[in-house]
Formats: sequence, structure tokens, C-alpha cells
Amino acid sequence: MSAHEPGSHQHAAQPQPRQHAETSAEPGPQHGDALPPEPPDGFDQRVPNAARIYDWLIGGKDSYAADRAAGARLVTAVPGARQAARDNRAFLARVTRYLAAEAGITQFIDIGSGLPAAGAVHQVAREANPDARVAYVDHDPVVVAHARALLADSPLVTAVQADLRYPRNLLTTREIRDVIDLAQPAAVLLVAVLHFVPDEAGPHGIVKAITARLAPGSDVALSHVTADHITPDAATAAKAAYDGASAPGVPRSRDDIARFLDGLELIPPGVTDVTAWRPGRGHGRRNGHPALFYAGLGRVPPR
Repeated sequence: MSAHEPGSHQHAAQPQPRQHAETSAEPGPQHGDALPPEPPDGFDQRVPNAARIYDWLIGGKDSYAADRAAGARLVTAVPGARQAARDNRAFLARVTRYLAAEAGITQFIDIGSGLPAAGAVHQVAREANPDARVAYVDHDPVVVAHARALLADSPLVTAVQADLRYPRNLLTTREIRDVIDLAQPAAVLLVAVLHFVPDEAGPHGIVKAITARLAPGSDVALSHVTADHITPDAATAAKAAYDGASAPGVPRSRDDIARFLDGLELIPPGVTDVTAWRPGRGHGRRNGHPALFYAGLGRVPPR
């Protein structure tokens, strides 16, 4: 599981050919950057990877034939999946912009960040605050190596290999502590990643463990795939598209997704279709399209 597998930032589902957040001169990834030429030992490009499937869904170039074939199976099962993934990516930009520009957050931990893409969190956050600090976290060593190469010239930005399933270890890694001060408010971004954590791994407990380490005034943003509005046959076929992949997906209901934010102060509009979360003028949920992602933002209350 890429700690965002799909992303890692990550994950089945997607803003119009991705509405890129306006990028600054900040160093950052662009679509089509080559994958690292020397994959680690044991790497097998014949195994579909959730982060690379997601990259293909949002229009990226960093995928192999097995990833594209899995993505095509997903789109066959759920024709709106590609647009849903792009919608999800647009949510990431909107929630980051809100946190940096309106909520005053200066520190971001993007867990399950997946393959770097244009409009990355540090680029969007630094439009509002040039001193914003960002830690990208992913479980996939290829993803992390790629991110480190692209971010080498970005100060106060780091890429960390860690596993979301072990949140205490993740938050205490030296690389994160070098950039993020958890005694101060920070935003944790769990965008399109929790559906890669199976029920037996205790995903709700994982989020509670993360929240417990955050200072009051911190925020937890999430998006998550749902099968609430597609047929059982489509849900089964979508799940099958990820069979054999690095991280099989687990769609959840809106109620189960909302439980991830239990105990936090929900920021309006609450847990909603990803396209309806503070969409901005001229945007919003497209009538006639089923919700494939829910999204929400919760704030850590005073203790």
C-alpha cells in the first residue's frame, strides 16, 4: 500500500482534466517525469501498483502496461472512475488551499501521497504561505525514491517511506520530526488512501491514533471511495480490477467514512460527495453522476 497508494494521493476514483492548482515557480513534479531508472530489488512491473493505476486515471504518464490494464478494467466496471479520480485530485488542491489560506495551517503531512504530480501539496500551500512545510509519506520505495529526486531542491519538504498501518512509527520518524512540529497545529491529509486499508487492519483505529498525536487546532482531511451509488455487480468488477495489485481497494459507505472523523469538529459542508466539498463558483456536483468518493475535513478540538 502506498501510504496514499494511489495515492498511493490515493485509489480508485477522480477535476476536469485535473484542474491544476496554479503552480508557482516552486520546484515540483510534472506529468511525464520518468520513473526512477533503477527500481529496487524485487520490483516487478508486471504487478499492478495502486499508485501507478491512480496516476494513469488522472492522466499521468508514470505507469506500466499492467497498471494501465488494471485501470482500463476499472473504467470498464465503473465508467465514471477516471473523472472521479480527477475530481478527487481537485479536492486535494481545494482542501490544501483552504487550510493554508483560510485556516492558517503551515504544516502538512500528506499520507499515501503516491506518485508526484503537478499541483502538489507544497506548491498549493506555498501559494498562500511560502514557508509552508510538507512531509510526503508513502509505503512504496519506488514512489518515495521518485519523490525525493524531484523534491531535492525544495527546502522544508521531505519524502518519507513509512506505513500508514503503523501510525505511531510513522509520526515519530526522524524525517518527519525534522520538518513537522507536532506540538503545533498541522494538517494530516488522508486523501484516497484509507480504502486501501482492509477492515482487519483497523482503519478507524489508525485514524484515531493519528488524531491523538495532533495538537488542538490541527486538521484531518480525507477522501474515500464508496460503492453507495453503483450496482453490486459494478462494485464487484471494480474490486476485481485491483486483484493482484499492490493494494486491493475496500469501498465503504458514507456512514463508515464519516466515522473516521468522529470526535473532530466537522468543517462545513461535512462529509459529502468529493465534488461538493467547497467547490467554488461555477463548480460542484455534476447532476446524473454517482458519487464515487466522499470527502470531509475535521478539526482537533481543544483538550
